[in-house]
Amino acid sequence: MKPFLLAGVALAFAVPAAARDLTIQDVATLSRVGAPAVSADGHWLVWQQRETDLAANKGRYDLWRLDLTAKDAKPEKLVAETDVNETAPQFSADGKTVWFQSDKGGEDAVWGVAVTGGTPTQLSHIPGGFSGFKVSPDGTKLLVWADRKPGAPSLELPQVKKDPNAGSGRTYEQLFVRHWDSWSNGERSQLFVLPFGPQGATGSGVAIEGGLIGDSPSKPMGGGEELAWSADSKTVYFALREAGRIESKSTNLDIFAAPADGSSAPVNLTKANEGMDNLPTVSPDGKWLAWFAMARPTYEADRQVLQLRNLATGETRAVTQGWDRSVASIAWSPDSKTIYVTAEDTQENPIWSVDPKTGKVARLTQLGNVSAVVPIKGGLVYAMNSLTAPDDFYRLKGKISTRLTSVNAEKLAGIDLPKVERFSFTGANNDTVWGYSVRPASLAEAKKAPIAFIVHGGPQGSSNNSWSYRWNPAVFAGAGYGVVAVDFHGSTGYGQAFTDAIRGNWGGWPLEDLQKGLAAATAKFGYLDANNACALGASYGGYMMNWIEGQWPDRFKCIVQHDGVFDARAMAYETEELWFDEWEHGGKAYFEDPAAFEKWNPVNHVASWKTPQLVITSEKDFRIPYTQGIAAFTALQRREIESKLLVFPDENHWVLKPKNSLQWYGEVLGWLGKYTGKADAGSPAAK
Repeated sequence: MKPFLLAGVALAFAVPAAARDLTIQDVATLSRVGAPAVSADGHWLVWQQRETDLAANKGRYDLWRLDLTAKDAKPEKLVAETDVNETAPQFSADGKTVWFQSDKGGEDAVWGVAVTGGTPTQLSHIPGGFSGFKVSPDGTKLLVWADRKPGAPSLELPQVKKDPNAGSGRTYEQLFVRHWDSWSNGERSQLFVLPFGPQGATGSGVAIEGGLIGDSPSKPMGGGEELAWSADSKTVYFALREAGRIESKSTNLDIFAAPADGSSAPVNLTKANEGMDNLPTVSPDGKWLAWFAMARPTYEADRQVLQLRNLATGETRAVTQGWDRSVASIAWSPDSKTIYVTAEDTQENPIWSVDPKTGKVARLTQLGNVSAVVPIKGGLVYAMNSLTAPDDFYRLKGKISTRLTSVNAEKLAGIDLPKVERFSFTGANNDTVWGYSVRPASLAEAKKAPIAFIVHGGPQGSSNNSWSYRWNPAVFAGAGYGVVAVDFHGSTGYGQAFTDAIRGNWGGWPLEDLQKGLAAATAKFGYLDANNACALGASYGGYMMNWIEGQWPDRFKCIVQHDGVFDARAMAYETEELWFDEWEHGGKAYFEDPAAFEKWNPVNHVASWKTPQLVITSEKDFRIPYTQGIAAFTALQRREIESKLLVFPDENHWVLKPKNSLQWYGEVLGWLGKYTGKADAGSPAAK
């Protein structure tokens, strides 16, 4: 196979002769761009940009702008107040004002600033704060979402009388008790609309969800993409899952339409579908509502099919039913004649155009992971990254993409990035399976590199051509390891049947794919040291590490297991999103079908464990609770297997804090180095 040709996402600077390899210290301090907004006339691009404050152990956000009409224009800071976060930029209809969210003064508010610069003005005063906002198309209304008690009539905080004799205990009568990394406090993310004008928002707003009980946007990951204004600014469309008796068993988000004045109850537009409906997106001409729908209830990785609703007649139809790819984002062209979507395809995540009349799909970008799309007159502005480059902005006109920014050029100057090559092989079920290898940039031609065999999580995910600030293959390559990753059965981007194949098959076909994939990679790439390999994985990848311990115990010199399932029985009762665990094991609860869970349960094979393992877990991880990690470590210790436990008290399923990321890589690379002979894997001398 040909290597990745990364010209479209290569870094925009020449690498000097004495270049060095990438380190996690480099990655931790990179600038991160996101949330792009473009003025209606196509003149200005504005975005939020994160810089890392290592001393404070957090990121801080500023607003930047770029003049899209000026040749060779350079990014400029628009709003960048020290120790203040400015995020979520939105343009006024005339393109002259940028509205944004700021936490100045310790509480979030909507602010406004002229796109040409000047002093920002605070435009909202909402006691208790809020999570996000969207201004209506006509600029007269402000939609905000904020955590409040169910049924709150407005944003005004109720007066609560505290009982001086009350204890600290919490009581619950139904699930969720906790979700992702937070215990439930009884509040819900709810929608409120306030009058808005040049002087800002007034009053406490009106609730528009009626008697619905649920979170909009959804928790823990939902944002403004789950909400949309009608073109006439009279209606709000939003996604919400009604809590019901056991919310943790349902993926049934629906699309609701609510009058912006709260005068009547919301209408469920997707009641007939028991699967997930999300990403409501209104056409600029106001005639159509687009969204995606999943057909199968309780399956969070079902195919996301683009849907259209005629807002005048109520007629709905599936636009991409015949296209075996899953729509991940939706955006309309300004003339309402084209829908732009992103959808994974064989280790890439490109932009596609969809004809809303015929459903015809055309691919617009090739290599790289597109993370944001903003349609403009005559084209698109989009953000894209790859395995060897963090996000930057590009403009697409016709078939030509032009790079607009190189925000990390100075920080990455003098760094030589690794070489990435794809490969394929015949895996389980005689299916074609894809993977990639990453060769260290400084590895001499005749030398071999020890292998870091990385297994992705999900399991419905992909080891694709994308940048990561957590598991970054380029950092492992920079430490001298040849990285191998395989998109086993269950991965996304290869059609729904391939994704579905992991259900009830967690330790079967995926393990066969991994075994055959590693053999294929070492046979194809001579620089890989087949006899000097360690395996690593998180979440489902962490599960696979525990499964490998008992099923493939003689292959690896060491294992790194992060947030992995150790005991399927305990997991079935400890995790929060029950729909996931039960679907993956056939659709029933553990007590209804214990054999389905025990078939692939790592705890049943501890007697065969022998490979040294580093276990990593976090106390705020409620997806795969830290007790699973402690149990795995206990098994390793009782088996007298060399092992180490790393526990983060302040992280969830992901390690996000800068100092913790540095510690994570220090421990992981140290563990790999101990068993592969690269004891000082982070230094150039070790290569």
